[in-house]
Amino acid sequence: MKLVTFTAVAMLLSAGYAFAGGGAPVPPEPEGGPPAGRPGAVLDDTKCQAVWTKAGGDGLKYLETDKAAPYITNMKLANPDNDKDVTKTEFLDACKNGLVQEQPSKPAESGGGQTPETPTKKP
Repeated sequence: MKLVTFTAVAMLLSAGYAFAGGGAPVPPEPEGGPPAGRPGAVLDDTKCQAVWTKAGGDGLKYLETDKAAPYITNMKLANPDNDKDVTKTEFLDACKNGLVQEQPSKPAESGGGQTPETPTKKP
């Protein structure tokens, strides 16, 4: 009798687990790039230099934080001394740590946060 009861309970529990399913699939990465403040793709030196130039740092040793901020996902990590500018060395280190994105972020007042203006779509 105990064996029959145990077997029936085990079958009911396993059937319930089988019908529960796995739920909705989780996308491999958020649409529109990495979430705000989290490291994303590491840019190589060529791309990092291109972003530095695009931000206005061509020929400069530093950028003001307001010019660099749209490209940096976490300013506290990218600019550890928390001064009013990001040196080229800090910017290159941030690239190596995945804290720089190729496209600038939307302004915060547009509701965009750290989402790139033109997110890259994978084919």
